[in-house]
Amino acid sequence: MAESTAGSGLTTADAAQRLRLDGPNELPGQGPRSLGRITRDVVMEPMFLLLIAASAVYVALGDVREAAILAASMLVVIGITVVQERRTDRALSKLRDLSSPRALVIRDGVEQRIAGRDVVVGDVILLREGDRVPADGLMIEATMLAVDESILTGESLPVEKTPAAEEDADEHARVYSSSLIVQGYGAARVTATGARTEVGKIGRVLTTLQAETTGLFSEVRRLVRWVASAGLVLCAAIAVIYGATRSDWLAGVLAGITVAMSVLPEEFPLVLTVFLAMGAWRISRVGVLTRRMPALESIGAATVLAVDKTGTLTENRMQVAAIETLHARKELRAGETLDAETRYVLETALAASERQPFDPMERGIHATARLLILAEAQKLQDSMLIREYDLTPELLAVTHVWQTPGSQESMVAVKGAPETVMGLCRLDAATRSALMAQVNTNAQRGLRILGVARGSSDADKLPDTPHGFNLSFLGFLCLADPLRADVPDALAECKQAGIRVVMITGDYPGTALAIAAQAGFDTSSGVVTGAEIEAMDDAELKRRAREVNVYARSKPEHKLRLVQAFKADGHEVVMTGDGVNDAPALKAAHLGVAMGGRGTDVAREAAALVLVNDDFTSLVAAVRLGRRIYTNIRHAMSYIVSVHIPIAGMGLLPVLFGWPLLLFPVHVLFLEFVIDPTCAFVFEADAESPDVMRRPPRSRDTPLFSSAMLKRSVGLGACVLLLAVLVYGLALQRLDDSSARALVFISLVVANLALIFVSRSRDGNIRRVVSRHNHIYWAVALLALFALAAVIYLPSVATVFAFSPPAWPAVVSVAVGTAVLVLLTGRWLKYRP
Repeated sequence: MAESTAGSGLTTADAAQRLRLDGPNELPGQGPRSLGRITRDVVMEPMFLLLIAASAVYVALGDVREAAILAASMLVVIGITVVQERRTDRALSKLRDLSSPRALVIRDGVEQRIAGRDVVVGDVILLREGDRVPADGLMIEATMLAVDESILTGESLPVEKTPAAEEDADEHARVYSSSLIVQGYGAARVTATGARTEVGKIGRVLTTLQAETTGLFSEVRRLVRWVASAGLVLCAAIAVIYGATRSDWLAGVLAGITVAMSVLPEEFPLVLTVFLAMGAWRISRVGVLTRRMPALESIGAATVLAVDKTGTLTENRMQVAAIETLHARKELRAGETLDAETRYVLETALAASERQPFDPMERGIHATARLLILAEAQKLQDSMLIREYDLTPELLAVTHVWQTPGSQESMVAVKGAPETVMGLCRLDAATRSALMAQVNTNAQRGLRILGVARGSSDADKLPDTPHGFNLSFLGFLCLADPLRADVPDALAECKQAGIRVVMITGDYPGTALAIAAQAGFDTSSGVVTGAEIEAMDDAELKRRAREVNVYARSKPEHKLRLVQAFKADGHEVVMTGDGVNDAPALKAAHLGVAMGGRGTDVAREAAALVLVNDDFTSLVAAVRLGRRIYTNIRHAMSYIVSVHIPIAGMGLLPVLFGWPLLLFPVHVLFLEFVIDPTCAFVFEADAESPDVMRRPPRSRDTPLFSSAMLKRSVGLGACVLLLAVLVYGLALQRLDDSSARALVFISLVVANLALIFVSRSRDGNIRRVVSRHNHIYWAVALLALFALAAVIYLPSVATVFAFSPPAWPAVVSVAVGTAVLVLLTGRWLKYRP
C-alpha cells in the first residue's frame, strides 16, 4: 500500500495562529444579542410598560419623589432581568459552539476530532461517507469519493472527486463547504474557511440552533394571553369602580395599574426560556448535546429506548480474541504466537481492511497484525490496491484486489458476514452447516464473527462483482467488544423508571443475545432478525415488538419499521443511530439520538440529541435530567400561580370593601424581587428528587397545568389570600392604615417564601425539601428578609412604601402563623402530578 500523501498536517501552534488571523470557520449568521438589544427587549415587556405608566400617574398626582423611587426601583428590576437574559444567551451560545459541525483533521501527524469552527486554511481534513465537508479544499487523496453538491449547484447527481495539483485543479479536484460525502473516503487540504468559502460568498446563512416553538411554550402562551386579557379588563374595572366610588380618577388608574401588574404572569415565558436553555447546558455536561429544544420535553417522557450495541452498550474497542481455521482454533493471549495457517487468515483479513481504518473492527485487525504478523503487514504496504468492492446492504462483505510488483496475478482478499463469505465461496450445504455451528458457538460467547476468504485473479479481467471470483474459505476472525461496565446498572435504572430498552444491532443473533444477557436484558422471548422482520406484516411486527427486546442482523429499513411499530403501540420512542441510512429512523422516532463519536453528520442532522461519547449511560443520565427539568418547570409554574392569587386579590378586594389601598406599584415591584429570582434560579437549581427514576414515564399528552396541579396551586393561593384579608381586616380595627399595611405586607413576603417550599415538593413532604441543598434559595430568602426589614424599619424607605413599624409581638405572630399555615395547607393539599 502506497504511503499516504496527506502528510502530518499543520502543527497545533500554526493552526492557532491562523485561527487568530482568519477568525473562526463560521458563516455570517445571527450571533448573541447585544446588551443594548437585550435591554430594549426587556423594557418593552408589558410589566415595565405598566411601571412607566404608574410613574407618569405619580407625576400627574404631584408625587415626584414617589415617581423617582419607582423609576429607580424599575431600573434595578430591569438590571436583574437583563442579567437573567444574558445568562440564558450565554448558555445558548455555548450550545451553538458545542453542537457546531465537527471535522476530522491531521495535526502534528495525529488524527484529531475538532469543532468545525476551528478548521483553518492549510488543515488536512479527512472525509468519509456521511460527513459534511467543513470548508473548501483541494483533494490530495480520494478513493471512490463522490460528493453531493446540490446545496451549491442544485444538481442532485453526486460528483466524483479525484486528486490533482493546484495548477491542474478543476471542480473534480475541489470540495466545497457544506457539501455531503455520499460515497468513499479521502483527504483534502483546506483552501478557504468561513465567509471566504463558496457558500459564504453567496451569502448563505447556516445556524446550528434554531428557535423553535415547543409544546410547553404553546400551552404557556395560551394561558398568558388569557390571563393578560383578564388582567386588562380587571384593570379597567378597578379604575372605574375606584374613580366612581371615591371621586379620585387618577388614584383609580393607579389602583388599576397595580392590579394589572399583580395579575400579569410575565414569569411564565421567563421560566421556560431559562429552564430550557440551562437544561440543555446541564445535559451537555453529561455528554449529550441538544440540537432542538423540544427534545428536552420528550426525553423525560420516553417509554422505549431503542439502542445499538456496538459503542453504545459496548466499549467500541474491538480486539481479535481468536482465529479459527478449517482445522483448529487459536486463542490470542498475551505472548501468543501464530502458526502458518492462522497467520495466513490474519494476513488476508488485513488485506480486506481499509488502509486508514475508521471501523473499530478494522482498527482491531490492524493492531493485531502489527503485533503478530509485522512482516506480512509490511509486505502488503509494497503492493498496490487496484480494486475495492465495498460492503453493501445486499452483500455484507468487503473485497480488495491487490497487485504485487512483478506478478501477473492479483490477490483477492474477502472478509465479512460468515454466511455471505461462505456464499461467495460456493460451499456445499454440509460444509456450510458445520461452519455455521462454529459461528453459533462463538456468537454465544458474545464474539463478533468475520468470515475470511482468499483467491486470485487476472488483474486485467476483474469481474463486476465479487461473485465472479474463485475464492477459498480460510476460516473465521473472532473479535470481542467488551460490555461497558456501567451498562447493567443503567439498564436496571431504566427498568425501575418504567422505560423499556431494546437492542437493535447488525450483529449475528447469537452475539446479540450473549451481550444482551451480560447487560441484563430480558432475553426470554429470544431474538428477531432482519429477515424475519421483512417477512412480517405490520400487525405481526407490532405484536412481536411487545415481547422481544433483542433484534439482530438489522438494516436501517428494519429499524424504521421497528420504530413505527413501537409508536403504533403507543410508546414514546427514543432511537439511537450513527449511519447515513439511519436518518429516516431517527426522524421517525419521537426523539432521535445520534452518535457523536462514530456517527455521520447526516445522522446528527436528523437527530435532536447527540451522544458525545456514544455512551448508553449518558443517554440514561439525559433521561434523568429531562425528568428533573420538566418536574422543576411544573414546580415553578405551580408557585407562580399560587403567588399571584394573594397579590392580585389584595390589590382588588380593598377597593371592593372600601378599605384603604393595600398595594401600590412599588409594593408589587418589591415582590418581583422575590418572585423573578425564585422562578429563574431557585427552581432551576433544584436537584432531582431521589425517586425521579422510580416513577413511570409521564404521558406525552399530559398537560403542564394539570387539574390536580391547578387545584393545589389555587388552593394554596386562596389560603394565603384569605389569611391576608383576615389580617388586614383585624389590623385596620386596631392599628393605623400604614401599620396595618406593613403587617399584611410581612404576611405576603413570608407566605411567598413558604410557598417556595411547598411548591418544590411533589407530596407535601417538607422534610424532604429541606434536605435538598439549594443555596440559591437561602440567598434569595435572606435577601428578601433583609429588604423587608429595611422597607419597614428605615424611616426614609418606609415612607415611600407608606409603612409604619408594627409592634414586634404582632410581627412575630403574623410571620410564624403565616409560615405554619402555608406549610400545613401544602401538606393537606398534597398531590401526585
